[in-house]
Amino acid sequence: MWDEFQNTTLTPIERQVVYQTINFENTCTYCVPWHSLLARKAGMNETDIEALRNGTSLGDTKLESLRLFTKEVVLQRGKICRGTLEAFMNAGYTPQNALEVVMGIAIKTMSNYTNSIAATPLDKQVQQLAWKKPLADE
Repeated sequence: MWDEFQNTTLTPIERQVVYQTINFENTCTYCVPWHSLLARKAGMNETDIEALRNGTSLGDTKLESLRLFTKEVVLQRGKICRGTLEAFMNAGYTPQNALEVVMGIAIKTMSNYTNSIAATPLDKQVQQLAWKKPLADE
């Protein structure tokens, strides 16, 4: 599934927005640092990387609509309001993109839950990016 998600119509930065939004909502202390690094490698700016780590708004309006759509799908378990989908489409996304987000959610949820259950220790490569969910959002 990881490889299939890489082949979606979402850009590398958009895929990182999807992944990191899910990581944040699922409080994955293992995945947030890794996807912070991967977002850098994809060319995302540091301000948006930090916003994703803090669960706050992104500077780019299209990416922010992707973040909000992903967050709503995760939190509402797919039962989003019609306005959320309309806002996503109005930002330039497509029905295919909506299904690609669902695919990203499936992949990251399995990863997030597995890392939580296994209490996976953080790798040395991303120790400097260690993360704890902000208290206001817990």
